[in-house]
Amino acid sequence: MVSEAPDLAVARKALAAQPFSRLLGARLVAFGDGAATLELDIRDELLQQYGFVHGGVLSYAADNALTFAAGTVIGTRLITAGFTIDYLRPAQGTTLRAHAQVVRAGRTRVACRCDVSSVDGAGTQTLCAAAQGTIAVLEPAHASQLTYS
Repeated sequence: MVSEAPDLAVARKALAAQPFSRLLGARLVAFGDGAATLELDIRDELLQQYGFVHGGVLSYAADNALTFAAGTVIGTRLITAGFTIDYLRPAQGTTLRAHAQVVRAGRTRVACRCDVSSVDGAGTQTLCAAAQGTIAVLEPAHASQLTYS
């Protein structure tokens, strides 16, 4: 049973309900038609010792963008079943942007892919990581416990 896909306002409310997302300052800037884009400002607290964005932050952005993209077609009763990420180059700049899109939506699983890019002060995007994942539709018994990952 598929729930109705939420709109941008509902999706932003779900993101705001995630304490870790609030800690990182993540924002959902696009949501709909099988795609979602999540952004966060790159700041010192998110860097590793060489001055690049920590890989865990890139993974967080990919994971959440994948799940929100799935939510555009299947609704809010979702959780990440698994994902892989390939780090392509160090992320640095002013903004981290994760853009995910649905590849295939089934009844109980949604396959998605995501590009994670850094954006510099001039607006130039540099692809830093590529991810793909499977998002699971929660059983009704779990739906009241979790929405989005």
